[in-house]
Amino acid sequence: MSDFKLDSFLPYQLSVLAAQVSREFSAIYRERFGISVSEWRVVAHLSQTDEPVSVREIFQKVDMDKSKVSRAAAKLESRGFVVKTQNKTDGRLVELKLSAAGRELIREMAPIAREYEKQILSQLGEQESEFSAALETLLAGK
Repeated sequence: MSDFKLDSFLPYQLSVLAAQVSREFSAIYRERFGISVSEWRVVAHLSQTDEPVSVREIFQKVDMDKSKVSRAAAKLESRGFVVKTQNKTDGRLVELKLSAAGRELIREMAPIAREYEKQILSQLGEQESEFSAALETLLAGK
């Protein structure tokens, strides 16, 4: 038997925690808004700008396969949450932008997301600011 302890291995712990948080939060927005994890990530990313964003940029930023982003975009477009256009200078690139319905969706979802985040962080008590700083350090080192 190896002396390697998977349960105390940081990458494993982070993966398990990310999956747990994603699963819990996705249950909330799936029930309330009928959208998937992939769709939430696309909507959340698009909500950061008023400009059209390429599918390529989205899959790089949200760390999802291009095919998942494309499927999520197609579902969001069919429900009227995003508008799909061709890039003006490179017609091969597809760009997405939130529609009025998509902006309304994020307006409704954002307070729920912030409340969920608050619930998670409240479990840390006084260690919340240290945790947030450590997490930012780890993410910046990528």
